[in-house]
Formats: sequence, C-alpha cells, structure tokens
Amino acid sequence: MKKLSLQWRITLMTALLIGVTCIIMNLLLSYSGRHYMDSIGSHITGGAAETGEPDFFEPGQDKTDRELTIIIHGAQESFITTNRYITAAVTLLGGVLAYFLSGRALKPLRTFSSRIEKVQPNNLTDMKITEEVLPEFRQFGRSFNQMLDRLDGGFTAQRQFTGNAAHELRTPLSLMQAQLELFSAEHPDVLPETADFLRLLREQTERMTQMTKTLLEMSELRTVPCTDRIELAPMIEEIFTDLAPLAEKKGITLESTGDGIMTGSDTLIYRMLYNLTENAIRYNRPDGTVRITVTEKEDRLVVRVTDTGGGIPEQYRDSIFQPFFRVDKSRSRENGGVGLGLSLVWEIASLHGGAVRVEESSENGSTIAVTLPADGGQSP
Repeated sequence: MKKLSLQWRITLMTALLIGVTCIIMNLLLSYSGRHYMDSIGSHITGGAAETGEPDFFEPGQDKTDRELTIIIHGAQESFITTNRYITAAVTLLGGVLAYFLSGRALKPLRTFSSRIEKVQPNNLTDMKITEEVLPEFRQFGRSFNQMLDRLDGGFTAQRQFTGNAAHELRTPLSLMQAQLELFSAEHPDVLPETADFLRLLREQTERMTQMTKTLLEMSELRTVPCTDRIELAPMIEEIFTDLAPLAEKKGITLESTGDGIMTGSDTLIYRMLYNLTENAIRYNRPDGTVRITVTEKEDRLVVRVTDTGGGIPEQYRDSIFQPFFRVDKSRSRENGGVGLGLSLVWEIASLHGGAVRVEESSENGSTIAVTLPADGGQSP
C-alpha cells in the first residue's frame, strides 16, 4: 500500500466503500424480496392452459402446483443474481469515476510538485507560490515561500562571504607576488636551493591569486546582466586563438564545427567555454585533439567539448563540478589547477537556464555537454 500513489489510494478506498455499500444494500434488498415473495397475498393468479380461465392458488394448501413453485423460486434466484451484477457494475463504475475525479482533485498537487522540480539557486524568487491557490494549499504555500526566503538568504550570505574573503586575500597576495618578483630581480645569483624555494613560492602565490580571482567571479555572477546577443562560432575561434600557445606546447589540435545564437552574458559564456577548452587541453594526451561542436535541437543549443585524454572515472562524473574537487590532485597541481574551473562552468550554465554534464567518457577521451537556451534568453 505504501508504494501506491495517492490517487490510487483514493481510488481503491472509494471503490471499496462503494462495494461495501452495494453489498449491504444487496443483502437488505434480497432479504426484503424473499420475505415478501414468500408471503405473497392470499392467492396467485395464473392462466389455465386449456380453458383460458384463471386458476387460483392458496399458499396455505398442502398441495401446490410444482410448476408454479419452480417459477417463484426461479424469480428469487434471478433477483439475487441481478443484484450481484448490479453491485459489481456500480462498484467498477464508481472506481473508474473515483480515479478520474481524484486525478482532477490532485491536479494542484501535481502542479506544485512540478514547480518544486524547477527550483534552482538562481530562480528562488520566481518560484514562490501566490495566494491564489486552494485553501488546503495556502499554509503549505506560505511555508514553501518561507523556505525559499531562507535558502535565498543563505545563498546570498554565502556569496557575500566568498566575495569579501576574495577581496581581502587579493591585496596581500598581490603584495607578496610583487615582493617575490622584486627579490628575484635584485638577487639573481642566489643559491640553487634558494632559487627553487623562490620558484615554489611564486607558483603557490600565483595559484592562490588565481583561486581568489575565480572565487570573486563566482560571487559576482548574479550581478552580471545576461542580455547580450552571442554568436558562438566567432567566440570559439577567439578562444582557440587565446589558447593556441598552450595547445602548441602540448601538440594539441583544436577543431570546431557548428554555430548557434543565444542571449546571455558575453563575458560569462566566453569564460565558460574558455574553462572547458583549457581543461580539455591541460588534461589531454600529447598530440591529442580538442573538438568543440555546436548543435541546435528545437529551442536548445548543445555545446560539446571532446578531448582525447584518459577519461573521467564513472564515480567522479558528477563530482567534478563541485568546488575544489580534483580527480588527480597531484596532476592538478602540476597543471596549476585549483578545482574551481568546472564549478564556475556549472554556475554559469545554471545562471543562463542551462545545464552541464559528462555525456560520455572512456580511456579514449571524454565529452562534456553544455545545454543552453537558443536565442531566447534565460529560461523562466
């Protein structure tokens, strides 16, 4: 019973109630019918077969007409059978009507459920339920709206903290970088151990600077207007030009096919595609290939970034979009990664009403697919 939907529970309970009611009515009618048929008046009139004149039957007589007795008994059995068929038919019809009527009655609950499924961090305000609902749902709607307010407040506080922390860290990190560069310039003839230590400090400081920059960008995503008309093909070519030195260093071939037009933030979409392409280059095999394809299906654009790297283990295909998550930490440090690139990609896609996922991955490479609204702005 626990596995049944609410609609089926209402249907079964209604059908059971109708069935029990019909059975009780059937028993009462059968008892009443038998009682009155057994106590029929003082005589029963039947047509004589030969004379055509009526014959009279006295129920109190010892001798009765066998044929007449059989007719009365058959009428009783027919009455009972008919009642059973009527009970079954009424119960079945009542169950069918209960199913459809309960489905109509539960329509507001289905609408509410579908609305909950659309809730995202970037549309909490738009998902609130108005007061124009059934009385039974008003308190439920108020509680839901209060929950959305608390979530929105929590996300806002999180973004503010991240932005403030990034701002506070950026200045001392910049100062540290400047001091290291100045010291290295003024002391070119230091010991090899000291030179290695200075190089390590510069690398880690640069890594921390990049991390604070990304955190600051993530905290300010919601304030960026998404009203630019974007052509993806020219943007991808620009990204290939910017990443050409890194690709040439590893012998990576960059390819692109397809085009699409969308509405959003030109800066953020550029950063999203840049991060995906850079990630595909850094974690690719030497002399490999990175291919970006853009296809349009109905009102959606699908951007696929395919590489020929070692693939992503299946258990990590959802986790790679979480902040600071890295499949191979040692390799990420070697490539200068901080574990925020794909997380920023997820945030930007979500902000534009889209989604990002690992479409396929094997030892021969991976494909990450980003789905975005086509030339229609953000999804509601």
